[in-house]
Amino acid sequence: MDSSIQEINSFNPNHHAISSITTNSISTAGNSSSPSNLSRYENQKRRDWSTFGQYLKNHKPPLNLSRCSGAHVLEFLRYLDQFGKTKVHTSICPFYGHPNPPAPCPCPLRQAWGSLDALIGRLRAAFEENGGKPEINPFGARAVRLYLREVRDVQSKARGISYEKKKRKRPLQELAIHSTAPSERID
Repeated sequence: MDSSIQEINSFNPNHHAISSITTNSISTAGNSSSPSNLSRYENQKRRDWSTFGQYLKNHKPPLNLSRCSGAHVLEFLRYLDQFGKTKVHTSICPFYGHPNPPAPCPCPLRQAWGSLDALIGRLRAAFEENGGKPEINPFGARAVRLYLREVRDVQSKARGISYEKKKRKRPLQELAIHSTAPSERID
């Protein structure tokens, strides 16, 4: 086994691979401990972790997880773009800003922002579940957050789709406090 994959699998101080860690965490919740009974999220997280490990192994020169930085994560995200299925129109395309273009165009296919955002979330969790410290998590690096924001903005404009945050509902108690008339408020 290559040292970078071995390092990923042994990043947990107990020297467990991610599959055994997620299996253990699921089994403590009362579920069966076989990998096929993991949730869809846990299975995807395990596949993503394995894919990132393969990327590190095949990197020229091969990378160890301990030397992996936000820049390497960005390199990985750009590498994944070649497998994308989302049409992202360029600024010179006549369909720039149209969510449903009426005809085909030569614009590139990319990974969708939502897919990249979810991937980073799963890898960030997997890193920490395997013994990585949150303060050195390369998936939480500022550069990665800025890159995701830029991808979101570019794709939003190019595809004519808004990626605004959904407003969360306030709890009833909080609503009551904020809806009190100004004359009734106690300062």
